Amino acid sequence: MSDQFKALILNQEGENFTREVKLIDKSFLKQGDVTVKVEYSGLNYKDALILKNGARLVKEYPHIPGVDFSGVVEDSDNDKFKKGDEVILTGWRVGEIYYGGFSQYVKVNGDFLVKKPKNISLKESMIMGTAGFTALQCSFTTKTTREELLLGEKVQNVIVSGASGGVGSMAVMILNNLGCDVTAVTSKDNNKDFLKSIGAKNVINTSELMKDARPLDKGLWDGAVDTVGGKVLENILSQTKDGGIVSACGNAADIKLNTTVMPFIIRGVKLWGINSVTASIPRRKFLWGEASKLINFELLSKSVKEISLDKLTEIYSKMLNGETSGRYIVNLNK
Repeated sequence: MSDQFKALILNQEGENFTREVKLIDKSFLKQGDVTVKVEYSGLNYKDALILKNGARLVKEYPHIPGVDFSGVVEDSDNDKFKKGDEVILTGWRVGEIYYGGFSQYVKVNGDFLVKKPKNISLKESMIMGTAGFTALQCSFTTKTTREELLLGEKVQNVIVSGASGGVGSMAVMILNNLGCDVTAVTSKDNNKDFLKSIGAKNVINTSELMKDARPLDKGLWDGAVDTVGGKVLENILSQTKDGGIVSACGNAADIKLNTTVMPFIIRGVKLWGINSVTASIPRRKFLWGEASKLINFELLSKSVKEISLDKLTEIYSKMLNGETSGRYIVNLNK
């Protein structure tokens, strides 16, 4: 392990909030029992919020953000991991209350780590990252939970909101590869061709779902993945057919939800909240193991932007302003 390495450090003194790439010493890393040389991290919406002002998630400063990363174990006091193991971390409030992946080295609780499956690379695991892991959770909940766990009817027609974002675009691809006909919802008309190339059968503009929702509308969807909340989710719920599962994982449009009980008690619609932060290790292992079967990394990489640690402070504000699309990954060796 290098005595000094680069990390993005957040600090706050009074009203003065700063973000700066600095050289730090390994003694800076005081948490955890496994040290990882980070190869890749990702820029997620939550990261962007933290980079702006801490988002009330960071409790102590100075702080290293970055809610996901992949890399190679450098040193371990945890029996489950040894030097040279390739590992993935998403969630567990790393990057929030624990130091995160926007650093060339990180020290974390080994119970937060998953060994990388052999059939994907470290880079591919962060092309997915938290966004892809969340998309897998949503997609399996919407389709497989209904068909196999609840022994329901086949899920064919599904809708994915926020389809230009990291979670939404991967959910489009995954659900298509699970055999669904996917309608992608986006506010970016120039992304229509891309969304069709990754599996969307139809693409509609977000404005079509911004009207005031009726208690029950015409049933159009066997299931849904919603990443934006607000009026979009209200309309999706009212348009979901009998027994459909709507997986909700985001609030980019609004945290408020004004709906009625009608979709739930008349059609048996299920609104299933997805929290990828505390998903169990067995579930994580299963989902990461399924990734190579459901994600075309060659195709997805066309929408991935690889940036250096120094570029993060430029990009995060564009993400918060809705000016980005696809997935940003951070190469810690750049």
